[in-house]
Amino acid sequence: MFWHIFLLVSGVKLLFIPAYRSTDFEVHRNWLAITHSLPLSRWYYEKTSEWTLDYPPFFAYFEWLLSLVAKSFDPRMLDVKNLNYASEQTIVFQRFSVIVTDVIYALGVRRCLRALTTGTPNTASRSILIGGALLLGNAGLLMVDHIHFQYNGFLFGVLLLSIGALMENRPLQAALLFAALLNLKHIFMYVAPVYMVYLLRFYCLRDFTIGQAVGRLIKLGTIVLGICLLSFGPFYEHIPQVLSRLFPFTRGLTHAYWAPNFWALYNTADKALAVALGKVAKGSSTGGLVQTFEHTVLPSITPAVTFALTGVFMVPILLKLWTLKSTASHVALGRSFVRAIVLCGCTSFLFGWHVHEKAILMVLIPLTLLAIGNQNDARWTIFLGVVAHYSLFPLLFKPELTLVKISLHAVYTGLSVVLLKLLHRGQFFRTVEFLYLAGFPVLCAYENVVHDAIGLGERLPFLPLLLTSVYCAVGVLYFWVSYQLAFLRTNGGETSVTEKKKTK
Repeated sequence: MFWHIFLLVSGVKLLFIPAYRSTDFEVHRNWLAITHSLPLSRWYYEKTSEWTLDYPPFFAYFEWLLSLVAKSFDPRMLDVKNLNYASEQTIVFQRFSVIVTDVIYALGVRRCLRALTTGTPNTASRSILIGGALLLGNAGLLMVDHIHFQYNGFLFGVLLLSIGALMENRPLQAALLFAALLNLKHIFMYVAPVYMVYLLRFYCLRDFTIGQAVGRLIKLGTIVLGICLLSFGPFYEHIPQVLSRLFPFTRGLTHAYWAPNFWALYNTADKALAVALGKVAKGSSTGGLVQTFEHTVLPSITPAVTFALTGVFMVPILLKLWTLKSTASHVALGRSFVRAIVLCGCTSFLFGWHVHEKAILMVLIPLTLLAIGNQNDARWTIFLGVVAHYSLFPLLFKPELTLVKISLHAVYTGLSVVLLKLLHRGQFFRTVEFLYLAGFPVLCAYENVVHDAIGLGERLPFLPLLLTSVYCAVGVLYFWVSYQLAFLRTNGGETSVTEKKKTK
């Protein structure tokens, strides 16, 4: 049944082949052309297109592999100078490449769900089907990958395969997969501290002698170093150039559309204070451009400040992970590990530099894994799902996509509630949470109907985006604080709902 769900969702994805495509479609077409047509030494120097290659080398190799197939569809898409090329064959190839590589995501989902349900034969099948439906049909991935256009499903698949390996007590395999993931997309550094702490505490230092600990540490280091050499080794003469592409700190504190994080609230507070004090803004942060700007009233933020805040707020999470009982089962420790992934991912999302709105999926997808075994995780999965998926709406800004994105959100949210109710009984939300979630239909009506109807469309064109950012940021911040407090109170050895049912 799991693979039937995968095929059904893949059929839905096929419907989006002719849909709107963002500039990321051209980004990846250009990367196909770069890696296919140019020698490796020029990959990170090529700048005919403004969409230069800025992912780590493993992803560049991935694009090169895709290009070997792409030339059979339309070799003209592999011409570096053929900017914004989008023949029918090109569209079909690129759309299908995302759908096909989602097999990796499905394998990761299946591995994690099977590991989480180990020892619960009576409920495992139903839990895997429900978890599979929620993860494979995730509305955010459908919007970001199969309409907007990216390869997040493939990347999250590698992450989930790594998490699954950890839950199966295969730490070296987990380390290898995560090292490969970092060399596919460096944004996963957000959660690298969780891997470092967990592997050091529960692999190197669990039931050890000093000699064993050193040996295990050498094994881990050899694996990570080996992967990095495979990735960056061919570029050893060009590493400064590669790094300059991977970490362009001149892009500014926030993206063109503010991700719903702490800095969206900070920017809004600065604008409100500037208006209240009658001060003229030093620059526009709402012009829809990727750029740096100075705050008018509040102190301007540098990358160092965001790194410091992110690191400081991760410390309690990592300390809690370190102090968990090493006598707990690998699955129980694995759940705590995933909760730490969720929280550190959310911390980076809230306080990081130039965060993209799509990064919220790094929080939501691991959280959804846990929803099948714990009612509190199920509650937060639904809550954050509503917030996260709405926060992605600005990516699909074309009027003809309004009904599509609202329908995807509504259907997925309804499905989440119905399926998780089959596993968990009781009320999911507190009154304040229900009232907050009830505000989304109101916000949607204002942004899509009222704003233009009252004549603010031309005077304040950025206002709907600002409202989306701020309202969703409140929800993400509320989730982060509440979920972290719950995590810090756990002992790390709690059993899942399915395990409790088995022991009764």
